[in-house]
Amino acid sequence: LAVAVSALARTESRGAHYRVDHPRRDDENWLKHTLAVMNASGEIELGYTPVRVTTWKPIERRY
Repeated sequence: LAVAVSALARTESRGAHYRVDHPRRDDENWLKHTLAVMNASGEIELGYTPVRVTTWKPIERRY
């Protein structure tokens, strides 16, 4: 459930996560880790932390 909620919240495509309605990668808004937690009511709450780019900058994959 947490994976599905996280995937639906991400309005981009990245790696194995592809969305027909958002076919491009969006580093400006989505270069971050998604943290999902189920609260006491059983709902999934999402949080985000930035990705630290150290050695290699992310590049677009072309298949």
